[in-house]
Amino acid sequence: MTSPLEIKLLGLAALLGFVQLMWAAVAARRSGQDLKWAGGSRDDERPVGVVAARLKRAFANFMETFPLFAVAILACAVTDRFGSLTAWGSVLYVAARAVYAPLYASGVALVRSMAWGAGVVGLLMVIAAIFV
Repeated sequence: MTSPLEIKLLGLAALLGFVQLMWAAVAARRSGQDLKWAGGSRDDERPVGVVAARLKRAFANFMETFPLFAVAILACAVTDRFGSLTAWGSVLYVAARAVYAPLYASGVALVRSMAWGAGVVGLLMVIAAIFV
């Protein structure tokens, strides 16, 4: 049995989150965080470069919406609500989140906000499917 598109996109979104986490960590390391500090308790916050800080904020933003997306997808799965609304909403959410972090890291403000908005629309489409 093959997984529905929405479940595959949930997995892809989780992978995207992992990639963003690693990208932010590597950027922080390259901007001056030494391995001794990274392996320690990190009680003292250390400044990072502009791009590393943007990537950290982009990952935090991803983590604000991803749990909602995951819950909505799983709710639709257990209630047999998958359909065109969830498929298109999932595609929109994942695609928007995929371009959001690179846009944020590059400092592209307006288009980044549009990508964020598209991701929210996709998320709301999946949530709406629970109720229709």
